Amino acid sequence: MTGRIVIERIPALFASIYEKATRMVIETYYRGVAEEVVSAFKSGLLLDLGTGPGYLPLEIVKRSPEIRITGIDLSGKLIRMAQSNALKAGVSDKVSFEAGNAAKLRFQDNSFDMVISTGMLHMLKNPVRVLEECYRVVKPGGEVWIYDPARVGSQINVKKWKASFSAKEKLAYRLFTLYSRIHPPRTYDPEEIKEMVHTAGFKQYRIRKEGREVEIKLRR
Repeated sequence: MTGRIVIERIPALFASIYEKATRMVIETYYRGVAEEVVSAFKSGLLLDLGTGPGYLPLEIVKRSPEIRITGIDLSGKLIRMAQSNALKAGVSDKVSFEAGNAAKLRFQDNSFDMVISTGMLHMLKNPVRVLEECYRVVKPGGEVWIYDPARVGSQINVKKWKASFSAKEKLAYRLFTLYSRIHPPRTYDPEEIKEMVHTAGFKQYRIRKEGREVEIKLRR
């Protein structure tokens, strides 16, 4: 990826339009992922990387009273949104959010029973380093589930989304569209992913590609 400009965090200018997009797919996307997680993971500590405004953790803890989640994101603005959303949903005792770098996690080894991430892999400067951190913080026998890219853009009502924009958000959208054309999202094929997960230390894995989205399930 030499010479490629990579912006790992959602810039503050884009945060509000990103939040609106993710809010629109709670029912069509995040609830489905939450139900899949809860069907396999009944209790314990879970880490959500690139949590954004926190809608996936909120959907998970609503479905399982025995799960506790920490969500991290590089964007302080999105983290503040996530904290507010947790408070409004009445689940602040089950989920916490903090600004943090997935490549340099502050947590001790073997801290979590499960790690999840949606839509973050393609934004990373060093995906192997992040996978190594996942391997380090998940407990032996624990799993890491990665969905990338998240099915947000393909499921939102674009007309309704744009109609909700303020003047500032309209400008942010134009800038975001321009950036996306100049620097389209990075995608990985299954062979590239296999090499990355092996380098990170994982020996047990399942990789499934459907359209542009790749689903990666790793076990330590």
